[in-house]
Amino acid sequence: MKKITALLLALILLISLAACGAGNNSGGNNAGNHTGENGQDEPSPEPEPEPEPEPEPYHIYDPTVMPEGGVRDGVAYTAYDGIVEHLFFHPVIAYPELAFDGDSQEKGLDDYMVTATEFSRILESVYERGYVLVDIADVWSETTDENGNAVMVRNTLYLPEGKKPLILSYDDTNYYEYMLENGFAYKLILDEDGKIASWGKDPQGNEVVSRDLDAIPMLDKFVEEHPDFSPFGAKACLSVTGYEGILGYRTQTDSTIEWTDEMEAFRQSEIEAVKPIIAELKRTGWTFGSHTFGHIRLGTLSMEKIQRDTQRWFDEVGSLVGPTNVLFYPHGERPDGDDWKQTGPVFQYLQSQGFRILCSVGIESFSAIKKDICAVICDRLHPDGTTLRSKYVDQRYGQFYDVREIIDLDARPDYGVNWQ
Repeated sequence: MKKITALLLALILLISLAACGAGNNSGGNNAGNHTGENGQDEPSPEPEPEPEPEPEPYHIYDPTVMPEGGVRDGVAYTAYDGIVEHLFFHPVIAYPELAFDGDSQEKGLDDYMVTATEFSRILESVYERGYVLVDIADVWSETTDENGNAVMVRNTLYLPEGKKPLILSYDDTNYYEYMLENGFAYKLILDEDGKIASWGKDPQGNEVVSRDLDAIPMLDKFVEEHPDFSPFGAKACLSVTGYEGILGYRTQTDSTIEWTDEMEAFRQSEIEAVKPIIAELKRTGWTFGSHTFGHIRLGTLSMEKIQRDTQRWFDEVGSLVGPTNVLFYPHGERPDGDDWKQTGPVFQYLQSQGFRILCSVGIESFSAIKKDICAVICDRLHPDGTTLRSKYVDQRYGQFYDVREIIDLDARPDYGVNWQ
């Protein structure tokens, strides 16, 4: 009896499996279809795409407002009205063996750049010495005086107790063509985690995606590891030109050649590619300033050429990065000869275009609010080969680091140093 029952059960199972197979039509050409109301096979609906992962939240605070109760996250804040230091860098050298290879570019790269290793050491040092990052646009504000005139004012900053403010700015984060063969990153990208990273090629020609070979992702990573270095979420202000695009993307036009439809199509593809990079930078505390479109000399060029260049920056760069009130003088060259002692026609024009914070280069973090026009002028310090080798480095940069712990003499050319 048990054998008969088992045989009956096996027979029922086989019949059921056959029926399922016929209903699914798994071996035919209609796999994935289903039968509609009219009896005809209809395609199965496409599966819903996986949603993009949400980026980690990023908080940006206003350093001109004291936290409620004077405490945030268990940290006491106090008013600060002292000097605000300002350091600026160019893109950092990822591969010194390509930069310092004895060619005609070597001396200039040694003079004006730092290596990724040196940049990392500088970050560690300023952090250990109690500096915290602030956004340059938070240090000064535009307001009106008692007569209704627009003026710039220096803001009181509310900092974690015992900390000192530091502005960082990076010039020429465009990744010019000459940089690509001299050991720099090629461009910024979003990595698989949606974070800013650099893309480039190592000395062997291998593609490299990294957060350790360019100053922008390096600072991002440092703040992730040391969030108290940026209590307000500030990073640095990116000082960009436009004549070879921005952030490694060739978004520029070229009026010196016949511009074809193919060239414009490529340009538009680069514009679309850089937009998410810009958006992520701005979301995570980076800001943008103008370095003029063509890296022009504001002290010697004609007004007509300066006006044309400024409008082109707005058209091809400002249209992508958004409005800014910060202008960084190329070559450190001041408009009208001396923007501190006089306000000439070039300065007046630049101010009329919305620039309120105008930065040069000097031997100290100097700033002065203009009395006759709504603007502030600043000088920035420049850690680079010229100052790392300078006999004045301890005097002018000693508050930030000990140069002996920073300079990478094994990677740099043997040009000597002028300090003991």
